[in-house]
Formats: sequence, C-alpha cells, structure tokens
Amino acid sequence: MKAEEERNPGDMEAEEEEEVMEEDNNEKVNETQTKTKKRKRKAIAIFGNYRNYYGYRTRDLEEDPRLMLLKKEWFEGKDCLDIGCNQGLITISIAKKFFCQSICGIDIDSHLVESAYWNLRRIAKMDKVSCGSSKANRSKLSEEPKLFDVVSFRKENFVSSWHNCSEAYDTILCLSVTKWVHLNWGDDGLITLFAKIWRLLRPGGILLLEAQNWKSYKSNYRVSEIATFNFHNILLPPSVFQDILLDKIGFRTVENITASLPGGTGGFNRPIFVFCK
Repeated sequence: MKAEEERNPGDMEAEEEEEVMEEDNNEKVNETQTKTKKRKRKAIAIFGNYRNYYGYRTRDLEEDPRLMLLKKEWFEGKDCLDIGCNQGLITISIAKKFFCQSICGIDIDSHLVESAYWNLRRIAKMDKVSCGSSKANRSKLSEEPKLFDVVSFRKENFVSSWHNCSEAYDTILCLSVTKWVHLNWGDDGLITLFAKIWRLLRPGGILLLEAQNWKSYKSNYRVSEIATFNFHNILLPPSVFQDILLDKIGFRTVENITASLPGGTGGFNRPIFVFCK
C-alpha cells in the first residue's frame, strides 16, 4: 500500500495519457469496423438485391408510378410472373389493382422473399380491417379472391432454374433486372433470360421489360470481380435488346409505353417496353 501511495506524479500522468490514447485507439478501431461492415453490407447486393430499393425509388409517393402505365387487360384474370420481385410491393399492387388470376414473384434473395411474404400478410390484414367497417365493404371483400390465393413468392435463380419451364404465363414482368443478370452471367445469361421468358409465355402473352441503360452498368460493374469481368466482355449492350427479342427470340411486336410518364417521376426514368409473343 505504501509503495502505491508514494508513486511519482509523473508516472501517474503518463498512465492517464496511455489510458486516453487507448480509448482513442478503441474508438478508431470501432469506427473502422463500422465502416467495414457498411462496405460489406453494400457488397452483398451483387444481384441488385437492395433491401430499401422501393424506399429510395418511390420516395414519398403513395403508388409506384409505373403502375400508371399498366393496362388492366394485361392482368385481369391472367396468370402472371414478376421476375426479380424484391420485397414484392409491386407484385402485390398489381394483384390488388388489376385482379390477376394468379401472380408469382420470384427473387434470388431468400431474405427479400421473406420480406415479400411479410408485406403480403401486412397488406392483407390492412385490407381486411379497412373492409370490415360496413356491410357493403364486407360483401365486396367476400366476392373478391383472397390475396393469399392470388399472390405467391418463391426464391429462385431464374437464369439457371430450367426445371420450372413447364409453367405457362400470360404476362411476365422483368423490371430493372437485365443489368444484374448481364453483370453476373454475361451475354449468355442475358440470352438465357430472354429465351426462358419466351418459353414460359403462352401464345399472345406479353413481356413488360424495363432495362437499365449502359450508363447504369458503369455505375455498378465493380460490385464483384465476376461483374467486372463480364462488363468488359459484354457484346450485347442494352441498345440491341429490342433487336434480339424481335429478330432472335421471336416476339412479334414491341411498344414503348413510357411516353405518358413524366420524366424522372419518383426515381423511375427508364423506358418500359411491351413485347407481344
């Protein structure tokens, strides 16, 4: 005890300085670890599987602006497929607004598929509550198909899963997906995507295609080594997609339906094309 009491004041100050330095170093380490974790979280979205995709693209809008472009006859009473559905919000909205017979949303990310089912349960519950306020609404609700009977989701790598090609659809959506297929599987993956869509569509069926432009590729090709490699070896840029779908795949007609949508509305400023089989 006496030895501790007689310590040199200079030694005590040095110890205090070391403690302060250690705290500063710990803070720097924690800050570095936090930044590293953020970079890792960002790097995970190599397939475009962003967790907050709808949040930054629709902003404060009540409805996805792309829904304004869609025609009821493309969906009402039809079997539909949404490729790369993310959290399933547009999939569910189409089912509610246009009365599909069925619509299946698929995504490569199992966590996003879980989020899609969570959104489905949430929206179905909200609809039930809002329609339970009067006899007229309850009668209307009982006449309409239940949302769970119409909407489904599943995890699937659409490019590589040829086992589901026995299915048949009237309408297929492929919205902001082509870039990620292209960067991860190259030109071959892109052709596989288009060929499989063609095979799954019934005669007279339609493909709704929203493709990212080449500038968008340049912003994202560094997400992985594979994406970087494929980017530098792409021979089929987005500018030739229409020619491929019409001349090589076999679609009969194409129409650009985005002329009526104000440019840049809610973050969606990409043209949407309707291809008819």
